[in-house]
Amino acid sequence: MANSDPSLALQAVIRERLIASYELMALVPPDNVLDVTGRPEVMPAVIIGEGQSVFDRFKATTFATLHVWFQEPGLVAAKEAAGAIIDALDVDAQRDGVLRLPGFVVHGMGATRTQFTRDPHGPYSHAIVTVEAIVSPT
Repeated sequence: MANSDPSLALQAVIRERLIASYELMALVPPDNVLDVTGRPEVMPAVIIGEGQSVFDRFKATTFATLHVWFQEPGLVAAKEAAGAIIDALDVDAQRDGVLRLPGFVVHGMGATRTQFTRDPHGPYSHAIVTVEAIVSPT
């Protein structure tokens, strides 16, 4: 594998694709797609959170966790934003061609899990979107 963890390169392309999503940007301003720790100080926000890579001999499976935050009484906006994220991050090399990252090629990427919760410390909705990508080094 390459000398760096692919989760860092994946984080950058995730942000690029989210900001390019008209549907998501109608809900969340581009400056609010962040890499920060904890509940964001600005709302609404998408936090590009935790990452993980599982390596094998010729490829890696890389995961990213996205946290979506809205100040709302329910979960409607959080679910709409999660749907826009799912659409924005769908990559299939057979359909779209490979996605090139610095040092890696993405053969497939997509959301594998969503979860929606209410924050017990205020009127906030929180969506958690897990993204998986299959990558190989260039």
